[in-house]
Amino acid sequence: MNVTTRDRNQTDRSAAEVLRAIDAAGISVWVWNVDTDHFVMDERGHELWDVDAPEGLTFEHLSAKIHPADRSRVQLAFRATRNVEGPYEIDFRTLVGTKVRWISARGQGNDKDIAKREMLGVFLDVTGRKQAEESNELLAGEMSHRVKNLLNIASGLARITSRTSADVADMTVQLTHRLAALGRAHDLVRPLPGNEGDAALLGDIFAVLLAPYDDQRAFAGRIRIAVPRIGVGETSAAALALVVHELATNSLKYGSLSADLGTLDVSGTVNDDSVFILWQEHGGPDAPSRQTEGYGSMMITRTVENQMNGKISYDWTSDGVVVTLELTVAVLAV
Repeated sequence: MNVTTRDRNQTDRSAAEVLRAIDAAGISVWVWNVDTDHFVMDERGHELWDVDAPEGLTFEHLSAKIHPADRSRVQLAFRATRNVEGPYEIDFRTLVGTKVRWISARGQGNDKDIAKREMLGVFLDVTGRKQAEESNELLAGEMSHRVKNLLNIASGLARITSRTSADVADMTVQLTHRLAALGRAHDLVRPLPGNEGDAALLGDIFAVLLAPYDDQRAFAGRIRIAVPRIGVGETSAAALALVVHELATNSLKYGSLSADLGTLDVSGTVNDDSVFILWQEHGGPDAPSRQTEGYGSMMITRTVENQMNGKISYDWTSDGVVVTLELTVAVLAV
């Protein structure tokens, strides 16, 4: 074997290895004649762009496949690469029917003195990476939104609690309990089965928030909950958590939960687009009438009427208070 043959075999072997590496990386190689606009791609490129392999394929043909929002930017960028030395990378979307795909075009700029007036480059499908980046951006935006909402709510709770507290120690206890209730409600918000959206279940909100009160004193099982299966969105879950917490706090101080044998029934019905929730206490201290002018009660009313666009009413009986909440399914889902 002479030297020329050995060198040729090594070159062929090296070329084959390069082709295997290109194929493994999912790369498509292209050639663009800058004078005639003629565009040549390998088989992977035609699959990537969803085009046949006509003899007259041009850059303009491919441009028609570029997402309308990216088309002008990509056309200008490709033309600019002819005058800019060095490597370049352009990421853009293609649109075939309703399917969106992200492609990264990479190559070497400046077509001065290039051989045969042809520029070389590669296409790479980066759809997975772009989707991951978009998901991360959405997650970051959602987290920022939630944190801002929580800070606003916490600030409002601090102001209200400061006006209802006897001293710093009392304020600390009240505010801590209210924030804990808010946190438990947010923990409940999650994707529901059956594509019902991101929500908590109405029954879960009551069960989780009222569970600590069911262990008070010697009589367990005194809180009974029977409400419809309805999804509650993040905003309404936070608002409803505050309402439930305030009602339970009032009951623990003055109502049925303050008595060893007192009970609480929470029930609900759905009528057309409205949800009616009945909070009914039994066996509490004798109190045929009760004022609802305190800051906690005022906060409940403002939360239900202003934040949840609902209604709340109180009926004081000899057996205990009956609170009726009227909300809408649409508002609860938010």
